[in-house]
Amino acid sequence: MSVTILIADGDFQRGKRLLAACEQLGLGAKVVTHGAAALEIALSAPPSVLVAQFSLPLIDGAQLGGILQANPRTRTMGVIYLADNGIEAARKGLGGEIAGPPVDPEAVARRVQALLEERLQGKEELELASEEGSGVGGQLSQLALADLLQLFHVSQKTGIVDLRRGSDPESAEAGQVLLRAGEIVHAAVGSITGEKALYRLLAWDRGEFKFAPKPVGAEPSIDKPTRSLLQEGLRQNQEWALHADSLPSLDSKVHLKIRRSSLPVVIHPLTQEVLLVLEAYSRIGDVVDRCSFPDYQVLRTLRTLIQRGMVELREESDEAEAPKARRLFSHAPGARLREWMGFDEARADAPRDARLLVVAADAAAAREFSRLISNLPGATIGDSSDSGPIDHLGVLGRLEVDDEVGIEFVEVPADPRYSALWPLAAHGTVGVLMVLTGSVAGALQAVRPVSEALSAVPRARIFHLLLLEKDAGVEAEALRENLSLFDDSSLFLIPIGKGNTAEVLLREMFLRILP
Repeated sequence: MSVTILIADGDFQRGKRLLAACEQLGLGAKVVTHGAAALEIALSAPPSVLVAQFSLPLIDGAQLGGILQANPRTRTMGVIYLADNGIEAARKGLGGEIAGPPVDPEAVARRVQALLEERLQGKEELELASEEGSGVGGQLSQLALADLLQLFHVSQKTGIVDLRRGSDPESAEAGQVLLRAGEIVHAAVGSITGEKALYRLLAWDRGEFKFAPKPVGAEPSIDKPTRSLLQEGLRQNQEWALHADSLPSLDSKVHLKIRRSSLPVVIHPLTQEVLLVLEAYSRIGDVVDRCSFPDYQVLRTLRTLIQRGMVELREESDEAEAPKARRLFSHAPGARLREWMGFDEARADAPRDARLLVVAADAAAAREFSRLISNLPGATIGDSSDSGPIDHLGVLGRLEVDDEVGIEFVEVPADPRYSALWPLAAHGTVGVLMVLTGSVAGALQAVRPVSEALSAVPRARIFHLLLLEKDAGVEAEALRENLSLFDDSSLFLIPIGKGNTAEVLLREMFLRILP
């Protein structure tokens, strides 16, 4: 059996006995007497198993093991620590086994052999089953998902890896990774998809997996090289483990302590997204789920915001707080809207909603807009199944801002035959939203008469929402040709089919539209 065992033991005589015991079992091994030498050898020629004394000179055993387990090249090696006293033997959370005291070289050598055989058997079973074209399953505690995907990447397998964590059928988490010729093309866990889902699954250290070789026809949600994805996933998980104690708990509650207006003009997209989501959610787990960035990056950003006093952490359980209906907006937008409307509770005829005029380029744009709005918390949308032309003035639906006020979406036809209706419908509205989809040039042409007519109306506020279909790029030339229609605050680009991202962007759009 051609393997490499690295023995790092400051007790030179015991190290020699360990070497002899390993060689008796046919295991190739090397002995060093201090941590610096062990680190140099392990990084240049990664061992299959490291046997390290806790009280190793220069770099102690626990530190050596931690460094090597954090390195992508040596992460999968087995580790056995040698304890010289009861305190060392009782250490936990080191990611390896502990032998002694007193240390029995023969017993340690047998454990090394068993550890190697367990790992080798698991890989051989995977390779054999994959070659025969049959499915294969196992436990993530025995073979990490990163190692599994690396194996399939090298052997260029195509199929689906189904993952499950938890013994209770009702509460168990399920995930999936799709491979095409060894490349990861899609990942999903719960409602999360793409790279974010993959990084979350790579953090699972327990659960079961099943691989089924089969054609994969799904549209790819991941386009990065598999090797770089696995390296980045491992890096994030290692940093997460290293800084776990300083990161906020997923069950903790937080709230934003500062006004959005006090934020700097230039802000990192991740920080901006976290701050936006924080206005709608208070539980950290919900913030992590709703942000499009990987979980660890979101938690790290939240930690920074808490440390800087921009966000306040509230360590309270879900039971301590009565459940509240989730809303898209915080209190401030509702207060601004009531002030703009001259809202007076004493007046029985006071308007309860602000109207937003919606002009869709065609029926498809109207349907897609209705679908996106219907997924927002507090939205009530009517039937948008009609596929014919928009030939009437009607109410699309309503979006609740708070308990007292909301936004009513009023649809008006873009057909020039209804031009006399446009100024009347726009009167007293909070704004006019032109909804575009498909060809930018064609959509702009369809709404241009409305835009030009309403631009002449005093205090008219005209906005354009461009709905981007999956994998469709922005027609830059068409936008350049029509720059006169837009300014920095009137154009919104929102991708179709990205639920969490679309919700965040729609919320930002409404915050900019509201007075």
